[in-house]
Amino acid sequence: MTCNVPTMLTWLRILLIPVFVGVFYLPIDPQQLGAIPAHWVNITATTIFAIAAITDWLDGYLARRLNQTSAFGAFLDPVADKLMVAAALIVLVEFERVGAIIALIIIGREIAISALREWMAGEGQRSSVGVAMIGKIKTAVQMIAILFLLYWDNVHLASMGILQTKLIGHILIAIAAFLTLLSMAYYLKAALPKIRAK
Repeated sequence: MTCNVPTMLTWLRILLIPVFVGVFYLPIDPQQLGAIPAHWVNITATTIFAIAAITDWLDGYLARRLNQTSAFGAFLDPVADKLMVAAALIVLVEFERVGAIIALIIIGREIAISALREWMAGEGQRSSVGVAMIGKIKTAVQMIAILFLLYWDNVHLASMGILQTKLIGHILIAIAAFLTLLSMAYYLKAALPKIRAK
């Protein structure tokens, strides 16, 4: 197994998942002794997810910059991404911050496209379903939406009034779900000639 800086960052992202989920199950009832403010939980979860998102970009950048790309790293990186996003969406559904349908669309698409890429790789056609711009835009919108939904509490800005994080998060996650379906259609269309041939 390859062990280098990019791969270690990817492992860090995976290790952050139980920490991220665990934060939401800390005692926040003000009646309990030693309870933690709900706002602190939101900030901490948002910070952990933001760190994970940064390492997602950083490990890819360092792999290219330090010439430390590897087959194992290429496998582990998207797995870590999907696990983190799935964990965040499941938590958000449980705490009623996002609809189950949207979570199913996003998680289902990730599973379906991952399976499609593996199949296409077995057919020697992985490059035809490589990451496209529509997929990158979807991921960016999705990550920002999750950050807003994790933070949840409105932000009071002196110059702009109240920043309604819930509303912004709901709008962005709906856009992300639409882009998710659009990108899935794009990848399926790219794989269609091979599927028909089979």
